[in-house]
Amino acid sequence: MNQASLSNGAQVLASLRAAAHDLGFSQIGVADVDLRHAEPGLVAWLDAGFHGGMGYMAAHGLKRARPAELVPGTVRVVTARMDYLPADMPPDWQAREWRRLRTRGEAVVSIYARGRDYHKVLRQRLQKLAEVLTALAGPLGYRVFTDSAPVLEVELATRSGLGWRGKHTLALTREGGSMGFLGEIYIDMPLPLTPPEASACGSCTACIDACPTQAIVAPYRVDARRCISYLTIEHDGPIPEALRGAIGSRVYGCDDCQLACPWNKFARPAMVADFAPREAMDAGLLAWWAWDEAAFLRHTEGTAVRRIGFVRWQRNLAVVSGNRLAAVPGDAALRAALVRARPAAAPLVQAHIDWALAQ
Repeated sequence: MNQASLSNGAQVLASLRAAAHDLGFSQIGVADVDLRHAEPGLVAWLDAGFHGGMGYMAAHGLKRARPAELVPGTVRVVTARMDYLPADMPPDWQAREWRRLRTRGEAVVSIYARGRDYHKVLRQRLQKLAEVLTALAGPLGYRVFTDSAPVLEVELATRSGLGWRGKHTLALTREGGSMGFLGEIYIDMPLPLTPPEASACGSCTACIDACPTQAIVAPYRVDARRCISYLTIEHDGPIPEALRGAIGSRVYGCDDCQLACPWNKFARPAMVADFAPREAMDAGLLAWWAWDEAAFLRHTEGTAVRRIGFVRWQRNLAVVSGNRLAAVPGDAALRAALVRARPAAAPLVQAHIDWALAQ
């Protein structure tokens, strides 16, 4: 670590902000590593079983709230936010997305997953930002993260001024709502801290009221076991029948709490082209049922959707198909697609297809 750099930390941070903007980040901040006040909430959330089948959440214990234990020597965390709303989204994008969700026959992938996998985009650009910091401040130890390790991302983001924690548990900013990805650089250099921002949710409960499965069980508390994003992405078993109807047309993820949030009227378009939607992510049920596993891997290459694998993808298609058939029982083309897919499908998928055909 270059101790001389500590005397001009504010100048280093200003230069780093300019570099971050050039790399496509909308904001950066600096958080300390004392997150002791967050530990009781984390423990209570885990003890309640709200992490569902995400065993890795419990496996790392309180290391999530102790950055210096995760990466020894860490004294600061540089936090970064990158807007992901596709650049061609119209101003009334929230209303349009609501209409899609309510239109019979639609099948919807969450906005964030329609383009390139954010893990790849942020990791590469955070690495470049860390290299810039090294050039500005001299040799230092660092490690880059983006949803890839036991890190309390929202806690670090909000402590460093990248907005506040909304009642849906996502980070919210006055300038860009919640439509942004977060990433971190753990460093062993004591850069000056950036102050937090006060919450501006007030008495609003729009996100809580909008959740299709009532997964936001209290302000700032989500039961992942009921969350559509968890069920369609992280959960690897059968989707509980009691929740299938509420999934509606959501094939991968769920944006409802963000669509309902008034602050997202200020959501800004992405500064990088990577998040532009891919045509395959908007193909629809019949086209998606025509994919075999090789086609699935080809069409989802480089996207976040690929990480759930072909079996979960087809399981999700079957649930959405069942909801479509419950609304339009006479959709012969969709019924035929389900019947054709069933013989070669995995047992998990077959069970969901049978449920769909019974609707």
